[in-house]
Amino acid sequence: MQRIIEITEDGSHTLYLPELDEHYHSTHGAIRESLHVYLEAGLHHCHKEEINLLEIGFGTGLNAFLTLLDTEKSGKIVRYTSLEQYPVSIADAEQFNYSKLLDPSKEEIFMQLHSSLWGEWVEMTPAFHLRKLQMDASNLDNFQPETPFDVIYYDAFAPEKQPTMWREEIFNRLYTLSNQGAVLTTYCAKGAVRRMLQSAGYQVTRLPGPPGKREILKAIK
Repeated sequence: MQRIIEITEDGSHTLYLPELDEHYHSTHGAIRESLHVYLEAGLHHCHKEEINLLEIGFGTGLNAFLTLLDTEKSGKIVRYTSLEQYPVSIADAEQFNYSKLLDPSKEEIFMQLHSSLWGEWVEMTPAFHLRKLQMDASNLDNFQPETPFDVIYYDAFAPEKQPTMWREEIFNRLYTLSNQGAVLTTYCAKGAVRRMLQSAGYQVTRLPGPPGKREILKAIK
């Protein structure tokens, strides 16, 4: 699968997939979008000292990296499970400029996010433990995490590009796998997605989106 590294408007990298005609992030700013949608609307909603977090779509590792950096400021401990069917190459990851823009001293740990073993818990820092699972997240029937989740980053490709990732069965399963009060956030604010989340049992709120996007969704169990 061909991937092309591109610069977004905030100077940070994203990947473009010609096969799907799809970007991994908003072209208006990858870092800006991830901070807005997943950390500010999602992670920062959870007030627990130890957080079990699920990410749908590891992608470039940006969400994981931002979350790791956030634990250094918050003092919280995050156990971060990320599902990804098609991991990016180490060669691509070496070119991403996230650590250069966010914290140059963390370049090595950013690369460790990508090079760490799949299928095992890895302590990246005392406050950030990562487990990457290479799997098709469109079918979560056999996904049995040890503990329920407090935060979910739902970061699949857009419904028109990857419709199998936007089905009611998935959101029903995620609801079951979450603690009471858990928060799910996604950049996609389409009415059909909002209704599926509501049907699963979530209380759904539309929030203002990052630059280039009018709204995002925040769903609370």
